[in-house]
Amino acid sequence: MDRISVLGDAAIEVIAAEGMRGLTHRAVDRAAGLPAGSTSYYARTRRALLELAMARMVELDEAVIDPDAKDLADVLAATVHAAITAGRSRMLARYEFALEATRRPELRAAYDEGGRTIRDRCVELLAAAGSPQPERHTRVLLNWLDGSIFDALAGAGSTNPPDRVELADGARAVLKGLGLPLTR
Repeated sequence: MDRISVLGDAAIEVIAAEGMRGLTHRAVDRAAGLPAGSTSYYARTRRALLELAMARMVELDEAVIDPDAKDLADVLAATVHAAITAGRSRMLARYEFALEATRRPELRAAYDEGGRTIRDRCVELLAAAGSPQPERHTRVLLNWLDGSIFDALAGAGSTNPPDRVELADGARAVLKGLGLPLTR
């Protein structure tokens, strides 16, 4: 793994554990197990550090999506399940980042670009599945994904998060409601 990825992963962990106020170059150095000053060599400013973390979040999100899977409900369930289990820190960091971006316009562009990347992938996935309105369907589907993830991590459902079977059932209901095929 390259140094930028290590630093991005460490920044995500720091944000998830300590919030945005805890994100410092030194904290990332410690979390990455690197000598002091390593993070500032790659990300000189706090903004650069935040952008590095966001870029890594998007990279990790894209790695979760299996573009060759045939069962869309299983793809969606696997994506949400990965986000609330192995990707828990990444998602908590994303929520922290989203709130920070509402207060700091200079971060809005990086946050929106990351979201656009995921939206574009979802539009492609739904278009390939035969959606007659992939942009509209993407909005509905991502709202279900985001809501399911938030509820499982930070909402009232966090004490009893859904398993993959429950998530697949929910995804099937959403896909059916949109009139989309369950397989492609």
